[in-house]
Formats: sequence, structure tokens, C-alpha cells
Amino acid sequence: MTHARGKYDNFEELREQAVALRREGLSRRQIRDRLLVHNNDILNRLLEGEPAPEWTKRPNAKDDLRVKARELRLQGMTYDAIQVELGCSKSSISLWVRDLPKPPPRTREDASAIARRGWEATLQRREVERRRTKEAARQETATLSERELFLVGVGLYWAEGTKSKPYRRQERVSFINSDPDMISVYLAWLRLLGFTSEQLRFHVHIHETADIPEAERFWAQHVDADAARFGKTSVKKHQPRTNRKNVGENYRGCLVIHVLQSAELYRRIEGWWYGIVGAALLPEK
Repeated sequence: MTHARGKYDNFEELREQAVALRREGLSRRQIRDRLLVHNNDILNRLLEGEPAPEWTKRPNAKDDLRVKARELRLQGMTYDAIQVELGCSKSSISLWVRDLPKPPPRTREDASAIARRGWEATLQRREVERRRTKEAARQETATLSERELFLVGVGLYWAEGTKSKPYRRQERVSFINSDPDMISVYLAWLRLLGFTSEQLRFHVHIHETADIPEAERFWAQHVDADAARFGKTSVKKHQPRTNRKNVGENYRGCLVIHVLQSAELYRRIEGWWYGIVGAALLPEK
């Protein structure tokens, strides 16, 4: 093999060697070291016209975007429109398509359509992020100890359950809510405390404009209780001037859950709650 150190007297012979090595799949660095050619200009001339082997090409994640951007530009789309379509930066788009002809000036209608598509794309991205955040948060609470359920239930009752007042002594445990999931968690808490379904009574609160029989069937099925443990449904008169939002086929009113002979339980709940309050307000050590 002819060495290329110093002068490059036999350029054609050296080029033949460089081309042969390139076609064997060697990189520029490997050819440079093999032939001892450390001048980039000479190396470029030796390899002129010879494509690099595939394995030396750095993969570019934006290659597909570049191709698509050029297609859209040839269709007459502006940088703004391409950005909305592909979600990449204008600076990248400019590099990819600057050699292509500019589209004609856009009209006001075109600008409105682009803005609308941009807003729709933004909403889609927000929805994806919203779902991702919710799922990550759900995973953080996917397991629950008995102690954690106990504390959740105390807070749940004190937020949504009936409470005795100084002006109206009423020590009984009664919980009302329209959210089926909230009802399920509350029932799980009662089971944790040792209460059975026979110690519970239910009745429905609902507006008269709703499908009352369907709501009664829904709640009976949800809590797995027969009709004998349901009291008379409380129906609220409709006020035409009231602009209610809780309407439609998913509106099923509220379910009230009473615990029989629950004065002692109520006093314990109140004590538990104020124990939690006191613990939360303790100064940090």
C-alpha cells in the first residue's frame, strides 16, 4: 500500500485505494488512518463522488418531518400552516424549505382557518397532557391501606354528612351525595368500621323533571340493596326560573344513606375529625 505521508505524488493510485476502502464500508476516519491522509481537503478529493456507507450516517429523527414539510410547502402552505400541521419550530421549517418557491399571499379566510387549526391542535395537546397528568396521579393513590381509608372516610363524612348543631341536636349518621364513586368509597368506609348492609337505609332525592323510576333502579343496583331498604323518594318541585345544569340522562339525583342507631358512631366521627384537625395544626418540630 502506498503511504500518503508527506507528498501525495501518485494521487490516482491513492484515490483507487481510498475508493476501494470506502466501498468495503470504511468510515472517513478509518480511511484516513489506513492511508495516513490527515489533510481533509485531500481526503475529500480522494472520496469525491463516493457515498458514505449506511452505518456511518447519523439517524435524524426529523428526516420524516423535513420530507413532510417540503411536501406541504409545495402544496402552497405557509410556515404558520406547516407549523400547525407538524408541530415543529419555524426555524426548522425555514431551513428545510427555503429553496422552494413561496406560496401566494394568504387571504383573511386562510388566516382564520390556520388559526382555527392551530387552536384545535393546541386543545388536542392539552387533552393529551391532561390525561397523562391524571393517570400519573391515579397511580400515586392506586393502593390504599385500612388506615388511609379510615382517615379518608372521616374527612368524607365531615364534608358531606349531616352534622349536629348547637341549635339542633341531631346525633345521627346520614350521608348524601350524587357521585356514585363517592357513595362507593363511603360504603367501603362503613364496611371497614364493621357495619353491614342490614344496618343501612337509603332514599333518593331528585327533581321532578328527572326519570325517577330509572334513578331509583340505578341507585338500588349501585348499592346492591333491595327495595325494602329504600324509603320514599323525595321529589323536589321544578322552578322554571332556575337554570339547572344537572339535567340529562346521567342525572340521577342524590342518594341518602342512613346508618341505623348511629348516635354513638356520630360522636366517634366528630371526635375523629377534631383529632385530625388538632394533629394537622400541631406546630412543626
